[in-house]
Amino acid sequence: MSNFRLDISVDALNERGGEYLPGYLGIEMVELQPNSLRSRMPVKKLHFAPNNFLHAASVVALADTTCGYATIVHLPEGAESFTTIELKSNHLGTVTEGSIACVATAQHLGRNTQVWDAVVTDEASGRKLALFRCTQMILWPRSPKAAA
Repeated sequence: MSNFRLDISVDALNERGGEYLPGYLGIEMVELQPNSLRSRMPVKKLHFAPNNFLHAASVVALADTTCGYATIVHLPEGAESFTTIELKSNHLGTVTEGSIACVATAQHLGRNTQVWDAVVTDEASGRKLALFRCTQMILWPRSPKAAA
């Protein structure tokens, strides 16, 4: 069951990352729907490794940010936040120009964990560049008794 929050917009997500890594890398959220979030990132020299291939960390940053923002929009009522507890990526190709796109899709939206899959593609051709999966742990406010 989706806990899709109608009070969070694509614009709010983009503003949230402005002064952090997502903003620095040029990551932009594009379309938000229940159980899904689409994003993109224009490719610049800063996204490359010294071997002139797209750096795996740049691809992971796009996928992880997209899945993380999707988690925020799908937090269960009363949850405080989340943290990534596991991630995995398979890199299938690269680009040297243009933009890359990402679609994150919910696989499990539980009370204590969420699992998201993401596919990163060459935005122009749709060619798959990476497959990504992450597990998010939902963080709940600590009870006064537990904090003592």
